[in-house]
Amino acid sequence: MNNGKYALTYLLLLLAQICISNYCNFSWYLYLSILPVMAFLVPIRFNAVVAMLIAFASGFAVDLLSDGVIGLNTLAIVPVAMMRRGIVSLVYGGEFFARQENLSMSRHGVFKMVFSIILSQAVFLAIYFIVDSAGTRPMWFDLTRFGISFVAGCLVSLVVANILEPEKIGL
Repeated sequence: MNNGKYALTYLLLLLAQICISNYCNFSWYLYLSILPVMAFLVPIRFNAVVAMLIAFASGFAVDLLSDGVIGLNTLAIVPVAMMRRGIVSLVYGGEFFARQENLSMSRHGVFKMVFSIILSQAVFLAIYFIVDSAGTRPMWFDLTRFGISFVAGCLVSLVVANILEPEKIGL
């Protein structure tokens, strides 16, 4: 039952990302994505291949069901899932995987979660904007877009990390 709660919460957040991508176009300078934190918070018991498949399916669903370039979210989210183990080892320590704990803001602290979100968002947005621009936009535009999207994405990702909290879902 607990896995069902997590899956339902994940699918509802994926639907929220699709709605954000379709209806919340605030500015050319802001691209808001919660996909990086969703890919990062896939339960630790899933290995890298499963996490990358979940990330691929999530990115493809967003690409398919929202306005935008097909494959762009998919291309940017899979490396975040691939780097998840490295980020967890860097931030939470190497023994984290031996304990098979889930990532939790209440158990491991807000600062560790914020640092993890910062790394995940930075990887996602860097890939997304490099591929989206493909060298056709000025560097100042891409850097401004990255900065604004990064700050907004990190703030919204903190809320999403709180929603995907394993203790709250009962995982």
